[in-house]
Amino acid sequence: MEYKNQSLTKYLNDLAARLPAPGGGSAAALNAALAASLISMVVNFTLGKPRYAAFMKELKAILVKSERLRKQFLDIVDLDIKAYQSKNIEKSLAVPLRLAVLCSQAAQLCLPLIKKGNINLISDVAVAAVLLESALVAACYNVEINLKSMADNRCARKIKNELKQMQKRVLKIRKNTEDEVGKIIRR
Repeated sequence: MEYKNQSLTKYLNDLAARLPAPGGGSAAALNAALAASLISMVVNFTLGKPRYAAFMKELKAILVKSERLRKQFLDIVDLDIKAYQSKNIEKSLAVPLRLAVLCSQAAQLCLPLIKKGNINLISDVAVAAVLLESALVAACYNVEINLKSMADNRCARKIKNELKQMQKRVLKIRKNTEDEVGKIIRR
């Protein structure tokens, strides 16, 4: 079954049920898709506003990226389920690893929107950053549990180090986003 074409209620009911999948990896991907949707929403509410005219080219580029990422995240909702059902360690590892990489890319879209996005939606930028960080952390858990089954310890260490670096970058982006948004909304 492809959840991306089902209702949110169906997905959540199955997630809550005594079923092997969907699970945490799929939920993390949905979380990331929500974040990318928020980024797109902020840009869509900014485009065409005279106050932000100087940023239109950059905003359009952010929108293209956020929409591409949103679709990829939504695909991962289902890919994670298929990877889990395959019982193939390489597939089970590749999907959350891909999710982590995409979360890291998506998080980079948040900071520019603090100054270049519609000020009325600034809190949504912070929400997107928080959702992306949580999706990345969840993806890392799923990678790590699969790394336990990997025979190549050297490769496993390399992947863990890459994940740590991604987590540090996204944590910094989330904290900076929260700090900057906080300054604006708490004036």
